Amino acid sequence: MVRSADAHDEWWRHAVIYQVYPRSFADADGDGVGDLAGVRRHLPYLAELGVNALWFSPWYASPQADAGYDVADYRRIDPAFGDLAEAEALIAEAHDLGLRIIVDIVPNHVSDQHAWFKEAVAAAPGAEARDLFWFRPGRGEDGELPPNTWQSVFGGPAWTRVTHPDGTPGEWYLHLFAPEQPDLNWNNPKVREEHEDVLRFWFDRGADGVRIDSATMPAKDPALPEFDPDATPPDHPYIDRDDVHSIYRSWRAIADGYRPARALIGEVWLADPERFARYLRSDEMHTAFNFDYLNSPWEPGALRTVIQDTLDAHAGVGASPTWVLSNHDVTRHVTRYGRADSSYGHALRQHGTPTDLALGTRRARAALLLALALPGAHYLYQGEELGLGEVEDIPAGLRQDPIFHRTAGRDIGRDGCRVPLPWSGQEPPFGFSPTATARTWLPQPADWAGLTVEAQQADPDSMLAFYRGALAARHHHAASLRGDGFRWLDADPHVLAFQRDAGLVCVTNLSAAEQPLPPHSDVLLSSATGAASSDRTVAPDTTVWLRTG
Repeated sequence: MVRSADAHDEWWRHAVIYQVYPRSFADADGDGVGDLAGVRRHLPYLAELGVNALWFSPWYASPQADAGYDVADYRRIDPAFGDLAEAEALIAEAHDLGLRIIVDIVPNHVSDQHAWFKEAVAAAPGAEARDLFWFRPGRGEDGELPPNTWQSVFGGPAWTRVTHPDGTPGEWYLHLFAPEQPDLNWNNPKVREEHEDVLRFWFDRGADGVRIDSATMPAKDPALPEFDPDATPPDHPYIDRDDVHSIYRSWRAIADGYRPARALIGEVWLADPERFARYLRSDEMHTAFNFDYLNSPWEPGALRTVIQDTLDAHAGVGASPTWVLSNHDVTRHVTRYGRADSSYGHALRQHGTPTDLALGTRRARAALLLALALPGAHYLYQGEELGLGEVEDIPAGLRQDPIFHRTAGRDIGRDGCRVPLPWSGQEPPFGFSPTATARTWLPQPADWAGLTVEAQQADPDSMLAFYRGALAARHHHAASLRGDGFRWLDADPHVLAFQRDAGLVCVTNLSAAEQPLPPHSDVLLSSATGAASSDRTVAPDTTVWLRTG
């Protein structure tokens, strides 16, 4: 994909976007932690894979209390990853390879080590510095109780009390995530101005777009009222409030002022398709993650419903859908698809569930072809092209996710999908680090030797070869796949079959038996391996692309 200067080049409508989790992609300096130099060395790998853009999870200066989502300084790169010059070089080199760059922005909160919060803690109650956050006196006779009973997304109270320099307890501050992530007060104009300047900072350095973390949460009801946890927007005091949209309208004006225009991509967790679509109006975000699709079980009725609902919701605002199977927050889909309950929800994250990895792998291949054939953009998470499953046996003492620690292990957390990638060799660190003695920041399974990039390179039936072939086919058939043309075809209830433009048909068999293929002239692609493919039938848990004309 050549980077166009056309302000109206809407590349985000059809791109395949690869999520880079910097700590776990590749380590160039041997400390066991991934870095930007490691990513730069593997940019040709990503270009050869066939993706169009790279989305980077936060690479900014951070104490890493929540894997970088606790940002201390948006204008500095965390020293563990490199420096600003390294980031600028990476952006330039990626562009030379035709790869666009998306950076992560976290508007809901910053780190407790951010200069603003340090100043706020040192200031007296009522000071201007505290108005950038949500400081409140406590309840009770001596203010010993939190201002309200709100709970953190990560478990436990959403309030932490500060201590005065003389050791006496002070006010409480709000943190909807970890205590190290104080929430910002978006009613203060300085918060808005700072984030707009951060956007310009990265757009000026060549970033092609931003992914907006927890995009429904920055706006708060100033009264901070108690609420029914089951309340739905717009009655919720901090999720999907109507006034949040003014933030993104201002960001859109900034993004549209660049040539080419930059993209705004939202992390929008909402069950209501109509409320979801509001974020995608023509003067707000360009696109948003499709979590309903990610959460869906491997069942024909559920998938068909979420596909149709997605297409309908996006069509209503003229936006392009997205399709995603895994990311840095969820159980890897090779594992999910091998379980009796293949759906996903944070409450279902617990490990130890019986898993058939062979079944999960077969379904994962089918799911990729299904998603790539749908209208819109596709996001893939690093390592899924290698067929990596969730790592479930990380010792408790090595786990780092604050969710695990704040729930005392009741929620196992997200470490299992964040384990460093295997590149080569027969034992850890599998080429992730340049020295064989390096200890990766999360332990890699010893049985990953067959899943390394090196091991899969020469195997035509490997997951890596399949991903490369599938992405190449998507590019080859771009004329059929980039438009909005889509119609369901009559098929067995356990089969999803639809036609795109120019006679390209996608058929996915979610039944336990072979199913006949509709009339066609050619089988263009199949998720089945070797002898499992056929030009007359489609095997269970298999997707094929057909040409009908």
